Formats: sequence, structure tokens, C-alpha cells
Amino acid sequence: MGSSTLHTAIEERKAMLLEVKTGLIERLNLYQTPEQIDDDTPLFGSGLKLDSVDATELLVLLDKNFGIRVNEGDDPSYMRSVNTLVSFIIDKKAQNALSGEPLAPQGSSATGDH
Repeated sequence: MGSSTLHTAIEERKAMLLEVKTGLIERLNLYQTPEQIDDDTPLFGSGLKLDSVDATELLVLLDKNFGIRVNEGDDPSYMRSVNTLVSFIIDKKAQNALSGEPLAPQGSSATGDH
């Protein structure tokens, strides 16, 4: 990977981290700023203290904000931290791009007519 490609990937990941943190704050009504949430903060347990209802909201966030639908076969470890969630989103987007499966535009509903 060339240095400009690596730089681009890093910048894209930073932007995605901010977008995910902002989405978590807005959808889950967290009283924090994106800067207060460490990339490796656990989403459940001692970290952000999310619960099973919040897990459902995470699935809605993935669908509505990123056009990603989670499959039953997907390893649930993507919900460990903000970083694992971002890696999951990046991987899913890459898979969808390779398969030609359309993604909903960010910020729009992926539940519209197909």
C-alpha cells in the first residue's frame, strides 16, 4: 500500500470513527461528545454501558446511516467497541462494493422501495 493510499485509508477511517460516534450519541441519546468517546471504549459493560435495547438501535443505525443490514451469520464481535464497529462497516461496504449490492446513501433510509 503506497503512502498516499495509506494516508487516504487513515483519513477515511478517522471520518468514519467520527460519524459512528456522532450516530451513537444521537441515536442512543448519550450525554457525551465524540471527543469524549475513545475509539476502543467497549460499547457494552464498563464502557458506554449499552444494553440489549441499545443493541437493536445499533442495528437500526447501521441500516439507516450506512445502508448495512446485519446477517444472522455475522460475528457479533463487531459490537465490542467503536473501532470494531467501524471495521465492520468498512468491511461490509467493501463486500457490498465487490458484490455490486447497492448501499443506501448515508443519512437516508435503506428501507425504501427496492
